[in-house]
Amino acid sequence: MRPPVNLPTLVLVAALAAIGTACKKEPAPSPAPSPPPAAARIEVTGVELGRSIGPDRRVTAPAESFAPGDTIYAVVLTSGSASSATLTARFTYQDGQLVDESSQTIAPSGPTATEFHISKPDGWPPGEYRVEIRLDGVPSGSKAFSVGG
Repeated sequence: MRPPVNLPTLVLVAALAAIGTACKKEPAPSPAPSPPPAAARIEVTGVELGRSIGPDRRVTAPAESFAPGDTIYAVVLTSGSASSATLTARFTYQDGQLVDESSQTIAPSGPTATEFHISKPDGWPPGEYRVEIRLDGVPSGSKAFSVGG
């Protein structure tokens, strides 16, 4: 003969077994978040001034003093890579009078030379000049030069 089944005891044992099984399950670990992609880094490594440039856009006749009729080249050297960056060259005369300002959007993937130039058919006034370089609006270099009379 079988002993009588105590229904409340049976329900309690089943509930405890279910709770024990549920407690043993650990939630699946969530995947670690991917690190954000490294920010593209580009920096100005130099500014060259001269009277002419070569096919590689590098200055071939360096100068810091120019004749009134010269075309004045400013080559901005950068390193690094970026999907897009803006270089600005601002040429000024004596006390900061703006001579010329121009910008170029670049997408370098290593060392790069970017050329800017100014010319004036009737000749530059003698005096002290400066070219200031900005990379994405941030001052990144400058070079002083002069024009003789």
